[in-house]
Amino acid sequence: MGTMLTFASCVDTVIIPDDKTVDEDFWQTKSDVSQMVNSAYYSMLDHDLMFRLLTWSEFRSDDVVRSPGLSSNSTTEALDQIQAQHIETDNTFANWDRLYTVINNCNIVLERAPEVVMIDPDYTESDFLADQSQMLALRSLCYFYLVRTFRDVPMPLTAYMNSSQEMSIPQEAPATVINQCIADLEKASLRALSPSSYRASSKYMSGTREWRHCGWLNKAGIQAILADIYLWRASVMHSAADYQKCIDYCDSIVEIKKELYSRDVLKLFNEDTGLPLDGYREAFEDIFVNQNSMESIFELQYDGANNSNSALCQLYHKYANNSSASGYFQASSIFGNVGSPVWNGVKSDHRFQENVYSAGKDLTSFDIRKMIDQGSTSYNNDPTDVVGGARISRTYDNFRQNFIVYRLSDVLLMKAEALVQLASDNSDTRLQDACKIVWAINSRSIYPTAASVANDTIKFTNYNTKERMEDLVLQERQRELCFEGKRWYDLMRYNYRKINAADYTKTFGELLNENGGTYTFPANDAAMLALVTRGLLSGQASVVARMRYENSLYMPIYRKEVKVNNLLVQNPAYSDVDEFERTN
Repeated sequence: MGTMLTFASCVDTVIIPDDKTVDEDFWQTKSDVSQMVNSAYYSMLDHDLMFRLLTWSEFRSDDVVRSPGLSSNSTTEALDQIQAQHIETDNTFANWDRLYTVINNCNIVLERAPEVVMIDPDYTESDFLADQSQMLALRSLCYFYLVRTFRDVPMPLTAYMNSSQEMSIPQEAPATVINQCIADLEKASLRALSPSSYRASSKYMSGTREWRHCGWLNKAGIQAILADIYLWRASVMHSAADYQKCIDYCDSIVEIKKELYSRDVLKLFNEDTGLPLDGYREAFEDIFVNQNSMESIFELQYDGANNSNSALCQLYHKYANNSSASGYFQASSIFGNVGSPVWNGVKSDHRFQENVYSAGKDLTSFDIRKMIDQGSTSYNNDPTDVVGGARISRTYDNFRQNFIVYRLSDVLLMKAEALVQLASDNSDTRLQDACKIVWAINSRSIYPTAASVANDTIKFTNYNTKERMEDLVLQERQRELCFEGKRWYDLMRYNYRKINAADYTKTFGELLNENGGTYTFPANDAAMLALVTRGLLSGQASVVARMRYENSLYMPIYRKEVKVNNLLVQNPAYSDVDEFERTN
């Protein structure tokens, strides 16, 4: 039986909408629905939400470490707990409330929008189906973040309109939540608009950008979430059928992207690979400076005036004001070896310069450049020069930087990961297919000189076993997607593929109840733990010891929620602290 959660601690300020949006007189026109759909997207831009998403997905990985020398405050203390894997249950990053705000906004639209079809002739059935698909997808994306971060989570599928409603609902097993998301997303995919509805090709030809092709969850965005969820479930449940579903959706997205742009437009990008990817010199500036690029699939839209991506600014750029030396996060030591220009195994990859700032070759950590700088590096085709171009940093205030949730290279590498897992042995041609994908993405990032192309371009002969190819795909995902909210979840998938006893069909509470209050969780893979801790300069052994078992991969449930609801079962990795709170 599921345990129960009470939202009492955040009912009035977070979950419950304002009176206007629940008033009967509000839901009368197409414009009213559009306002609430936009509101659901807007709630994804919340500072605290973005702050937590990036911390959950990046800070627990080997991508980043906390910047040294910052003034001590509640945020640095919370980050230090996470980095040491000694997380207390009152840690601010254990708070999931902002995601439930988005979920409730989606549920309100799903419940109230059908009424408007009957009232306003301008709001047609097809309009509703398009809105419904977006809200189902956005809600599923939120649940996917919650499952990967907390594991056992409540799953309200109806709207909370006022504080008198019963708000105690059960935690669900992660498999139950994932299955619901897949059902909703597949329904949404059938009804979603295509990106071609926004005529992106003509906009690119004229030198302007149509943000809606990736600013709303259309068919490509919905299928990207599906591919990601199927890859996750396949890794946890060891399901060949789910790996194949991931590949199918990835292929569908590629075709959608190819159809979106004319052949002439595609030639402006990556003619060598036959894929709609940006070319060598254009990629960084097009994707991370100009934004809403051709290869983007879903971006959260910030304009710097009505909404500022202050969370990304504080984490990656300047933590307090324009005079701050750095953000809360810096790139870890894996982004540069002392005295050597080699980065993450590749000598001539110019993504080093594009991902981080460096003042020399002997640093152990670097300021993050991706999504911070407003210009690309000055290319001198010298692979021994690891010093990036002059800083053209964004200001602290009015930080106008979209956050990319999905882009095409991410999807292609999902496919490569799934292909490797489906390969039956080292002679399976799917390994070569995976290598071709990695080559297509990697080749645009190699300095275009004869020596670098000869020495550093990916070759199948160097990765011709299933184990080597799996490692190559994982490395390429980090080279391509570092700091974009992917790495921790990539490492979790890698871990789940190595362990066999994880039971995703039951909550922690159910597992404990069925085993007399004690349960031995599966031990995490040693190779994954070594990857997680390799960016730390000290304390690796103690962190590995604290992350020994599966349940330690997940965040605790916020202590305030546990205190107001004695039926809520805490993640057993953090139970002792909460038992003290219950009885004192």
